[in-house]
Amino acid sequence: MKVRIGFGIGAAPRLYAETHGLGRVVDALDKHRYDSLWFPERVNSPQLDPIVAMSYVAGRSERMKFGPAVSVIPGRNPVLMAKTLASLDQVSGGRCLPAFGLGIANTAEQQAFGVDRKERAPWLNEAMPLMRRLWTEEVVDHEGERFSIKGARVLPKPVQNPFEVWLGGQAPSELRRTGRLADGWLASFTTPHHVAEGIKVIEAAAEEAGRWMDPEHYGVLIPVSTDGIPDAVAERIAQRRPDADPEDVIATSHKRLGEMIDNYLDAGASKFVVFPSGDLGTPDDWITEINAIADAVMHKQT
Repeated sequence: MKVRIGFGIGAAPRLYAETHGLGRVVDALDKHRYDSLWFPERVNSPQLDPIVAMSYVAGRSERMKFGPAVSVIPGRNPVLMAKTLASLDQVSGGRCLPAFGLGIANTAEQQAFGVDRKERAPWLNEAMPLMRRLWTEEVVDHEGERFSIKGARVLPKPVQNPFEVWLGGQAPSELRRTGRLADGWLASFTTPHHVAEGIKVIEAAAEEAGRWMDPEHYGVLIPVSTDGIPDAVAERIAQRRPDADPEDVIATSHKRLGEMIDNYLDAGASKFVVFPSGDLGTPDDWITEINAIADAVMHKQT
C-alpha cells in the first residue's frame, strides 16, 4: 500500500500577505518530499481561491501535487470547470488532484454559489459525470435537468488518464454517491472508526453500481493543533461528530499525529492531508511546523 502525506493551508492571512510567504512554504514542503499541497474553498473567509493557489503551486514546484480540499461544484459551469482543471493538469505535467464536494452548510457560502442547499446534490450528480465525459470524449452532447450542451469539447485533455476525482462528505447519502460516482474518498472531521464504517458503505454502493473502488483511494484530512483544541474547532467537531472525542479527530501533538495516522492505516486509509489548525502566524512559524511534522511522520510515506 502506498502511503502518501500531504499538507493543507487554510485561512492564513499573514502568510499570504508576506512577500513570497506561500513560496517559502512550497519550497519547505518540497524539501521534505511532502506528496501534495491542498487548499480548502471558502469564499467568505481569508483564504486563497483554490484555483489560483493551485496554479501558483504548479509553477513553483516541479514535483508536488496539489488539490482543492474540497472544491464546490454546485453553482459552477461544468464545462468551464472541466476546462480549468484539465488546463491545470496540462501545465503541471499531470499533478492536479480534483476533489469535489457540496460545500459547507453556511448561508453566506451558499449565497455565493447561488444554489440552494437541497439542489446541490442533484447538481453534483449531473455535473460530475458530464465533466468526466468532457475529459475523455472529443465532442459531448448532453441534455439534462440543469445543463443542456451540444457539440461541447474540452481541449487539451488532462495529462492523467483517467483523471481521477475524489469526493468529500460523511453523510450516508454522500458516502453512497462516492461509491457510485467517484474514484476516491477524502474524509474530514472524522475518526478511524468512522472511516472504517464509511469505507464499507462506499464499497457496497460501488458494488451495487457495478464499479470497483481502489482500496488505496481512501484519504483523511487530519487537523493539527499543538496548543490545544481551539473553541471554534471543538464546536465544529461537536456539530459534525457529536459521538466523537475531539482528541480522536484533531492531533494535539506531533507524536499524537503519528499515532492517528497508524490508526487510520489500520482502518483502511492510506492518503493523508495534515492541516495545521488555527493561525500559525509568520512564515517562520509555518516552516517550523512543516519541519516538525516531517520529523514526526514523513518516515511513514512509502
